[in-house]
Amino acid sequence: MSETVFNAELQYQTAISIAKNLRSQGLLTEEEYAIIDTKLQAEFEPSLGTLLSENDWTL
Repeated sequence: MSETVFNAELQYQTAISIAKNLRSQGLLTEEEYAIIDTKLQAEFEPSLGTLLSENDWTL
C-alpha cells in the first residue's frame, strides 16, 4: 500500500469514526450519517473504507 493510499484511508477512517461517535450520541440521524459517509468516500476514495461502509448510498 502506497503512502498516499494509506493516508487517504487513515483520513477517511478518522473522519468516519467521528461521525459514528456523533451518530451513537444521537447527534446525527442515520440519513445524515449516510450522507457524510458518502461524501467522505468521494473525497478520500479509501480502498478499504468502501468495503467497510455501512451504507450503499452514492453521489
